[in-house]
Amino acid sequence: MYKKLQRIQLIITDLAEKNQCFGKLDDGMSVFVQGTIAVGDHVEAEIIKIKKQYLVARLTQILSPAPTRIQPVCNYFGTCGGCKWQHMNYSEQRRLKQKQVTDALHHIGGFTSIHCQPCIPAEEIYHYRNKVDFSFTDLRYLTLEEMEQNPEELQKPIDFALGFHAPGRFAKAIDIDHCHLATPEMNQVLNLTREFALQHRDELPIYSTHTHTGELRNLVVRHAGHTHELMVNLVTTTHQPALMQSLATHLNHALGNTLTTFVNSTTSAKNTVAFGEKEFVMHGEGYISDRLGAYTYRISPNSFFQTNTAQAETLYQQILTTAQLSPDDIVYDLFCGTGSITLFASAHCQKVLGIELVESSVQDAQANAERNQVENCSFLQLDIKNIRSIADQLSRFGSPDVVITDPPRAGMHPNAIQLLREIAPPVIIYVSCSPASLARDGAALAENNLYQLTECTPIDLFPQTNHVESIARFERR
Repeated sequence: MYKKLQRIQLIITDLAEKNQCFGKLDDGMSVFVQGTIAVGDHVEAEIIKIKKQYLVARLTQILSPAPTRIQPVCNYFGTCGGCKWQHMNYSEQRRLKQKQVTDALHHIGGFTSIHCQPCIPAEEIYHYRNKVDFSFTDLRYLTLEEMEQNPEELQKPIDFALGFHAPGRFAKAIDIDHCHLATPEMNQVLNLTREFALQHRDELPIYSTHTHTGELRNLVVRHAGHTHELMVNLVTTTHQPALMQSLATHLNHALGNTLTTFVNSTTSAKNTVAFGEKEFVMHGEGYISDRLGAYTYRISPNSFFQTNTAQAETLYQQILTTAQLSPDDIVYDLFCGTGSITLFASAHCQKVLGIELVESSVQDAQANAERNQVENCSFLQLDIKNIRSIADQLSRFGSPDVVITDPPRAGMHPNAIQLLREIAPPVIIYVSCSPASLARDGAALAENNLYQLTECTPIDLFPQTNHVESIARFERR
């Protein structure tokens, strides 16, 4: 008989959901263990929940480390919710990402015969992000060591933080001085903005999610991977021209020619999503440009753009390899964002139609096509789940031979999946950042044997994290 708070020992054999790991006791009882653990670790854990078929336990100590375990480089590892896999070597990270995709396709999607390719690695496993969102909070997340100190002994104020949320702590943030996934320039902007905010706390109080008052919400920094153009976007509740101009001067003085544009976005939303309703350009043109392959893209503050420039090029080349486009093909690109995949596909087919919800992204996509002198691309602003409303327009454009869909993490709306099944293009290329969504939507596409999944390739766009991108090819039977 097991008891709560009882200490148990086991070897971790697999990953599990919700950032847990899995193992079994000698008597066969399954255990889900919470904590920073690697597959192969021999651990001691404390039981916190007892179920008929399994136990849930919390890690208390590593008795014997796995051969794949390494020393994390980040001081915030284990507290910050960003990099969850810094304690595992990169080969192990790739193996587990491939396994995540394979397991989801098998257990959630019911695909039993598909062979998932090895995960394509990233060349750079640190400092690879071209966009980082930092959050302001008026409640700083304290470490266990800080909780044991007297308030006057703390090195930082407890009512100010600019950084990342700890897992499940959306009202609190860890005050970050340096992120190893960001570029040095991004980290410089982070610290310059913190310095300015602390100097102007009376005029720029932090927005409170409890009282829904205050100004400072988010700091979004974009640093283009190839052009090295730098955008700073400060998200606030209202626009205060004098203060924003002062901050622009502060940043420009410190960064010099490195700063391409500074934008102050405002929002009245009560949540903490870093998405502005209005934009005030305080320096530069209000957008930056970057290159992917042979194409140059315009990127606005709210535009979607793959956050790993080098791996995005690898991803798009793999999409073309998987799609096997021919010069006569008509292609639809769903969730097209700023048109990056659309433009990549345009040189290999007759024409491409990109469909996207966000207005600024569609404007950027059109500008990107014009800038790159691509004439066989068209773009429509539309919520994909309402795609039936433009059936006549789709008919005039032409029936697709290939549909490329790159939905958000939640996957595609059932209405969009149903319409895809009705259009029934010969080939669907599903680009996914969530193995579970890929498996679920893939099963819906393949229902009644309409499509078969013929190949799937994982790509690592986010080293040190448990996130994985994948490209799947579905062929109509």
